[in-house]
Amino acid sequence: MMALIPLVVIGGSAGSLEAIFELAPRLPATPRLAIVIVLHRKQDSDSSLEDLLRARSKWHIAEAADKEKLRVGWVYLCPPDYHLLLEADGTLALDASEKVNYSRPSIDVTFESAAALYRKKLLCILLSGANNDGVAGMQFAAAQGARLIVQSPAEAPMPYMPLQAIAALGSKAEVLGTKAIISALEDFGSCG
Repeated sequence: MMALIPLVVIGGSAGSLEAIFELAPRLPATPRLAIVIVLHRKQDSDSSLEDLLRARSKWHIAEAADKEKLRVGWVYLCPPDYHLLLEADGTLALDASEKVNYSRPSIDVTFESAAALYRKKLLCILLSGANNDGVAGMQFAAAQGARLIVQSPAEAPMPYMPLQAIAALGSKAEVLGTKAIISALEDFGSCG
């Protein structure tokens, strides 16, 4: 297995775009990591999300492609209707298997796949949403030594997902507002 770069996986559902749009322009000026974003999106979503993020960030923003190599300073968006997996050779894999938590992409699938490889080089961030996708993945990631952040329910437009994660993880997850999440990203990138 090759040396892996530090990785941040951000998962979200209903109400999470607000936080993503706030994070995008504040990503660390000197990138030392890669970011994967897994959002519950409709199959017929167009590329407007990619364009909107690209307009807000100096990082490279792209929809993830199968067998694409993760690169420092890139943000990869999981395409609609695919699970996104991380592979030991530092590449991304797209998978069209059954939905998990009624979702494809599933945040759980990506968190678990990333945690199995990246362990302490992984930061999982769970944002706003209306179901519990991501909770089991964060529990698995915690057992692998990953750092966990849950968006403060007080800031989440749909607090159900963060509340489920907090209930399941207790003190294993940091509960942070968006500004503190930005600082955590900077810290993780500098020491990862």
